[in-house]
Amino acid sequence: MDAKKITLSDFHESIGGKMVPFAGFYMPVRYSSDNEEHRCVREGVGVFDVSHMGEFHLKGEKALDLIQHVISNDASVLFDGKIQYAYLPNTEGGVVDDLLVYKIRDNEYMLVVNAGNIEKDWNWINSHNTFGVEMTNLSDDTSLFAVQGPKAAATLQKLTGIDLASMDYYTFVTGEFAGHQNITISATGYTGAGGFEIYLPNAIAEEVWKKIFEAGAEFDIKPIGLGARDTLRLEMGYCLYGNDITDITSPLEAGLGWVTKFTKKFINSENLLAEKTAGLKRKLVGLEMIDRGIPRSHYEICDAEGNVIGEITSGTQSPTLGKGIAMGFVKTEFSKTGTEIFVKIREKLLKAQVVKMPFVKPGV
Repeated sequence: MDAKKITLSDFHESIGGKMVPFAGFYMPVRYSSDNEEHRCVREGVGVFDVSHMGEFHLKGEKALDLIQHVISNDASVLFDGKIQYAYLPNTEGGVVDDLLVYKIRDNEYMLVVNAGNIEKDWNWINSHNTFGVEMTNLSDDTSLFAVQGPKAAATLQKLTGIDLASMDYYTFVTGEFAGHQNITISATGYTGAGGFEIYLPNAIAEEVWKKIFEAGAEFDIKPIGLGARDTLRLEMGYCLYGNDITDITSPLEAGLGWVTKFTKKFINSENLLAEKTAGLKRKLVGLEMIDRGIPRSHYEICDAEGNVIGEITSGTQSPTLGKGIAMGFVKTEFSKTGTEIFVKIREKLLKAQVVKMPFVKPGV
């Protein structure tokens, strides 16, 4: 299947974006260099075009009932304008996808899902919609910009009367932005550098993008690609679907117990509770290289004798720390912070240690 183009695909190419297929879409992987773009977000402000993400609108008297049935977290605690992180459990003990739940008002929600899973998630939720909930797939009509970094608020404040500084983490507001009404601005972030997401119709995407760059010119605002997005999220220990969580990954082993609420029933909740009660056999941990080397996805994690005890799921050279960092699953007995482990890189065992995540403090 050919990759789809996001609305600003040709525009990104025209400003130097290197376009690559990712999650079924042509996306800019970088414009200059990954390290330069990474630093731009950590120190100033950068803009990611993440219009490949999926958005579903759910409306109806039983909208909350459907959401409660298909997600792991407890959406009943949400208030208008509040966002919640959750996942969609499957019936085999794995994860259909991770997602964000936006409560617009009673009986009305928006779900934000991963690009590569839009059709899968839509079909999954739809197959469980015995509640008569009106579902609309907004994905093809919606563009999404993530404006991230310590100068994000100062940049965007020039374009809206909404008081961005007063917005709490994981909340959203819908109002006037860049001369347009009914624009949703949220504060979730996937970088740990602070910032906001702007949901807008495709028709005004290029105009709004240019206005954001005019507003951020004094802060040397830059477009940011997927390469830096990956190193930024990894420094924060944020899971990436397809790497750290999958259809066959246990969400509990992946550290998602904090968004697994057994105070309600949801798909596969009984089996997940039984798994938790029995004790986890492996855990997703953060590790930092002690020896020089870059840990990559699928590299083996070993003990001192070379016995395989796990596998890297995401790994990179951290631009902020200047050393190799990774996330990976290890047997539970090797999961304690400070445990010495080894990563097999080119048939050599290189020393590393288990560390607490995030690798970099938010705002650094």
